[in-house]
Amino acid sequence: MLLTGYTKEIFRPECNPSFESVHCIAHLNEEVGEVLPYLNAVLGGTQYFREPPEVMFHHNGRIIKVGAREIAINALKDGEEADRILEWLKTEINQAWEKRDTIIPCFTGKTKPRLIEILRLLPKTNCRKCGLPTCMVFAAQAVEGGRGAEHCPELNETDRRQLEDYLSGFEFE
Repeated sequence: MLLTGYTKEIFRPECNPSFESVHCIAHLNEEVGEVLPYLNAVLGGTQYFREPPEVMFHHNGRIIKVGAREIAINALKDGEEADRILEWLKTEINQAWEKRDTIIPCFTGKTKPRLIEILRLLPKTNCRKCGLPTCMVFAAQAVEGGRGAEHCPELNETDRRQLEDYLSGFEFE
């Protein structure tokens, strides 16, 4: 077992103490930097950093950062939810460490579609028929997986097919 435990801090964000959600920082009992490329491969992190070693995940609407000595989680309901996520991560960390000989480590995050490529395929009329104020806003939402080719009524068939093909190469949560 690589990670035996942690101590956690629960707090409200300083920028807006009236938020109903809380954040959590868990200080790890052990240094887990070596497992992060394996954990990234197993869980599909959205970003990976080599120095200092950190991997970012999006999980059920939460942003989670796992570093060598701490885990940070945002937008939690309460400490019980933090405990559930931390215990899940502890299990995932330990399983990735135990199975590291069978896992190809990943030193990159998931790739996202490029906004400029999406915008290039849109009609750029800012017609608002999709319910958004501009094609740029549409493209920004498409980057995150919130919009697809089927949501733009102004696309011609060729551009619709090209946009579908382009977006099909990416995984969205």
